[in-house]
Amino acid sequence: MIQIIDKVENPSVVEKSARHFAEKGIILPTFAQMRNPELIPDSVRDRLKGIGLWERHPLNLFRITWKNEPVETGGLYGGVNFLELPSEMTGVRARIVVLLGKYFPTGAHKVGAAYGCLVPRIVSGQFDPTYHKAVWPSTGNYCRGGAFDSDIMGCTAVAILPEGMSRERFAWLKEIGAEVIATPGSESNVKEIYDKCWEIRRTRPDCVIFNQFDEFGNPAWHYNVTGPAIEEVFCGFNDDRLRLAGFVSATGSAGTIAAGDFLKTRHPHLKVVASEALQCPTLLQNGFGEHRIEGIGDKHVPWVHNVRNTDVVTAIDDDDCMRLLRLFNEPDGQRRLAACGIDPEVIAKLPLMGISSLSNMLSAIKTAKYFEMTSDDVIFTLATDSVELYGSRVQELAEERGAYNEIQAAVDFERCLLGSAVDHLKELTYPERKAIHNLKYFTWVEQQEKDIADLNAQWYDHELWPRLFDQPRRWDEMIDDFNRLSGASANL
Repeated sequence: MIQIIDKVENPSVVEKSARHFAEKGIILPTFAQMRNPELIPDSVRDRLKGIGLWERHPLNLFRITWKNEPVETGGLYGGVNFLELPSEMTGVRARIVVLLGKYFPTGAHKVGAAYGCLVPRIVSGQFDPTYHKAVWPSTGNYCRGGAFDSDIMGCTAVAILPEGMSRERFAWLKEIGAEVIATPGSESNVKEIYDKCWEIRRTRPDCVIFNQFDEFGNPAWHYNVTGPAIEEVFCGFNDDRLRLAGFVSATGSAGTIAAGDFLKTRHPHLKVVASEALQCPTLLQNGFGEHRIEGIGDKHVPWVHNVRNTDVVTAIDDDDCMRLLRLFNEPDGQRRLAACGIDPEVIAKLPLMGISSLSNMLSAIKTAKYFEMTSDDVIFTLATDSVELYGSRVQELAEERGAYNEIQAAVDFERCLLGSAVDHLKELTYPERKAIHNLKYFTWVEQQEKDIADLNAQWYDHELWPRLFDQPRRWDEMIDDFNRLSGASANL
């Protein structure tokens, strides 16, 4: 039976954890506060004014929101951070809007997904921060978010990620004091991560594994925080002619794509688009391989992916992402964009998009072209992180391909952006959705010992996913009870 966390399992552990949080002055924000920071107490807001956005401080848990002011220090909250890409750049009439993850603690929104996995275990007594170590298996930012949350909550983090990931990730994890385990391979070597998790389960009883690919706190956070943030931006356009036509997300751990589940409750006609790498087209062709779009993991279908709600699959050539990485961040590339009439303010913000963000953008362009969308259509996607986490990749490209110049920039702009086509895109039928869902069997039942009855329930039980996504309603009550028990807020 798929676990629903709705009650305290171990009261003595909860009491012990509450004492630990009281000693460290840790207050847990609710999901409602992450969705709507106006609910955050004034006493917290006053303290936050003197705390840096990326500082490892307990009150920065209250900055796990899309609505942080985009300043390094002294900021509080405003509207959702987003960037609308002009049609002169995308080549389509549809409006493409990108939510920006840069302004979360750690510089990536995965810190929220990690919170959604860790905190329900703490307030239910399933995780003891004074004894347990939190294990964060990841191909990118999730282990960084988990390490950040763990550090703030005074527990040890164990980060597992492929050895081929960017140097910036490893350096940051070591700086924060996490135990780092590098597994063989690169972006698409997820099974090697799972193998290491099994080894830890068998040999380290003090470790609790928070696997983003099967932890429902991951999609539940996005359903309750990211989805409403997108809805708020769309409603803020205040134009009755507009239609929220699409939501694009890299499949990755299938957390972010759950925002599409929320949006479909408000916009049933919405197309939810799953984006992956052409070099490893698991959903598109049951394919396999290695690629360079960091942070999206593949060669399997995550346990937490509600495949019934996925309408389209796209596959993006990772070389297009590498080319755009240079176009958006090299001086000659930015000069070329300016010569093509792109607003300088937009150009200045393009470094807010990391590699997977560029892939999401290209999938949005494909979607707009395939469905022949007009200026009345709006497609949303996300920039999980910014180029700050990929500086070494830009340097590697320069060493591999030579200095960038305006001729190459012109080629990349025409080929990768304006020349983006509707190839490697599939609009899913019912049998095709079910075929993708059935792929879960081979990873999760055969390898990871899930119950086949639970696999079937994901497809046939139409009440299951709403119950899973609605858990934060109860979690917020448990968080409030925990905060009262710890009494930490009384010290503000």
